[in-house]
Amino acid sequence: MSCRSLSVKWLAALLLLGAGSAAAHVSEMGLVLLLPTEIYTAAGAWVVALTVVALAVVPARVTHGMLQPRRLGPRLPRVGEMVPSLAAAAVLAGLVVAGLTGTRDPLANPLPLAVWTVFWIGLVTVQGLAGDLWRWLNPWTGLARLIAPEPVLRLPERVGCWPAILSLLAVAAFAFAHPAPDDPAVLAQAVAAYWGLHLVGCVLFGPEAWLARGEGLSLMLRLFAGLAPVGGPGLCAGIPGWRLAEAAPGTASLGLFALTTLAIGSFDGLNETFWWLAQIGVNPLEFPGRTAIIAETLGGLLGTTLLLWAVFGAAVWAGLRIARADVPLGQAFAALAPTVLPIAFGYHVAHYLTTALVNGQYVQAAMADPLGTGWDPLGLGPVTVTTSFLNTPDSVETIFQVQAGAVVLGHVLSVLLAHAAALRLIPEPRRAAISQIPLAAFMIAYTFLGLWLLASPKGA
Repeated sequence: MSCRSLSVKWLAALLLLGAGSAAAHVSEMGLVLLLPTEIYTAAGAWVVALTVVALAVVPARVTHGMLQPRRLGPRLPRVGEMVPSLAAAAVLAGLVVAGLTGTRDPLANPLPLAVWTVFWIGLVTVQGLAGDLWRWLNPWTGLARLIAPEPVLRLPERVGCWPAILSLLAVAAFAFAHPAPDDPAVLAQAVAAYWGLHLVGCVLFGPEAWLARGEGLSLMLRLFAGLAPVGGPGLCAGIPGWRLAEAAPGTASLGLFALTTLAIGSFDGLNETFWWLAQIGVNPLEFPGRTAIIAETLGGLLGTTLLLWAVFGAAVWAGLRIARADVPLGQAFAALAPTVLPIAFGYHVAHYLTTALVNGQYVQAAMADPLGTGWDPLGLGPVTVTTSFLNTPDSVETIFQVQAGAVVLGHVLSVLLAHAAALRLIPEPRRAAISQIPLAAFMIAYTFLGLWLLASPKGA
């Protein structure tokens, strides 16, 4: 066993001590193991390391200049949110009815396809590339404003983003630990309960406040939208993440939320690997089913999140100490933690790419025959689902290169955003660069982990 393999496995153990088991996803990744993935992993880590070195030596004005957007045109007119939000609520209601009354096949019923493929993979990805579409498509704003034009209560500032953190963890717990999260009837009940709970929050506290700090999916989507290269307040364009660099400093709880998105993605990848199943005593060739490992999965999700919070916080603290920076830890943490969002988004794209390529065909098939009666309202014709592109080395190599590129690009952007944030905290460039040493080590190590997760065989 190579030293590199040992170091990757040690890192995975360090980041995920005490965590537990596994969620099932489409994972036709067997041929990826035949590729020289160690070369990709080493190259990706070197790219991130060289980025760290380059940013440490270039003048601060160059770093800030890279994050300056270019105005493309006048400020875009504000479009009303009521009508599209009400339409989204109506579509969601129809999907829930389909989940309760339609076929129990999750690859034919429109509800699981809409939730896990169209929304969780497709919309989240588009959100990070094109901007905040969810602002108009969320199914709460329109109805909440019809019920209560003004908030009934004020959401206390001291609550921070903790309701959103708990909300996002609850979604992840359902996705990873429930024995059948894609069963249409089960999913319909979960979606209806989730929608109803957060509608109450929107009515009581107003949709602006609640969707920004109380509902986890909306906050995650809003933060990912800040990575889009084109956006507001006017019509501007820049490198991905420039809007995060320009955003006003957040709170410590917002930083914890950003780290939670990364922890969830990391655990989602790790809990499918042979390595992880071995740690919890499960033979991947005799997988006992999700019901047997619910407690391990929930413990793993929570343990991953808490440990990532602690490791990142320790890196920030160590950086301040070695740079002898007179900056409060809470302030530094709040400024630096959101810079992991490009990593979380890049891994999201990479992790779900093969699933999107396969399940996207099932979405097309469902659109061609939404009622299962042979009716073809869109004229798409018969759709044959194929996975043949996962059976040839050339196509698999291309897919892995795209996945690895997404992971490495996410880390490079995070290094840039973190360095820019450090320069705002510590105006002296040399001390700012020194303060980034522990965080840079963290991001380089996480590059190894992310690429190792992509290349590892999956057994659950």
